[in-house]
Amino acid sequence: MSREFTAAMVVIGNEILSGRTQDKNINYVACKLVEIGVRLREVRIVPDVESEIISTVRELKSKHDYVFTSGGIGPTHDDITAQCVAKACNTVLEQNKDAYDILLDYYGIEELTDARLRMAQIPVGGALILNPVSAAPGFQIDNVYVMAGVPKIMQAMMDHVAMHLDGGTVIQSRTVETRLRESVIARDLGDIQEKYQSVDVGSYPYFKDGQLGVNIVLRSDDGNLLSRAEQDVIEMVDRLSE
Repeated sequence: MSREFTAAMVVIGNEILSGRTQDKNINYVACKLVEIGVRLREVRIVPDVESEIISTVRELKSKHDYVFTSGGIGPTHDDITAQCVAKACNTVLEQNKDAYDILLDYYGIEELTDARLRMAQIPVGGALILNPVSAAPGFQIDNVYVMAGVPKIMQAMMDHVAMHLDGGTVIQSRTVETRLRESVIARDLGDIQEKYQSVDVGSYPYFKDGQLGVNIVLRSDDGNLLSRAEQDVIEMVDRLSE
């Protein structure tokens, strides 16, 4: 049996917490990790506050195989993620030659301002994460992957990162839809979860076409066990629907 790989994500930025910007990256990262057998176990949203970023990254990097951050690596004064991650990993920033060359090629010497040069500041020991959209790279240091907040850029970076991650057995998912209420299925569904403890069993209510219903979602890296649990759920729904 392969070991379980876990990950956490840190979404950084006052604009997320204020509601001015809606995060579109969490779901993308979660789905990408599922494809390679890594479980996203935690997501934290933190403000542009150095102490909070540092403490959050330090905590999560010690608990999980991978930590992914989004936001705060642009050219403005409140883009402080790089310096915070450097401190969390007990190192310092330096002007990275490869990052400098990438920015120079993209902007040209006349447009490579001091503000844009801030994006070439990478923690000592860090490896660049390519940015095929707008050139300015992210970086990896230890088990922390630092990426942009703009969804189009972040997701392109994540595609590149995911190709190089180790993962476990791919997590499979099955969904059983029912018009029964959660209160009707709760006890029996709890019994099924108790019977199949290595299968994640969740119930998710919805409202569609003027009717309430529940999607029962089962997840596991064991296909045979998942099929047996799914069959028990189907039989439960049929029985309670009579």
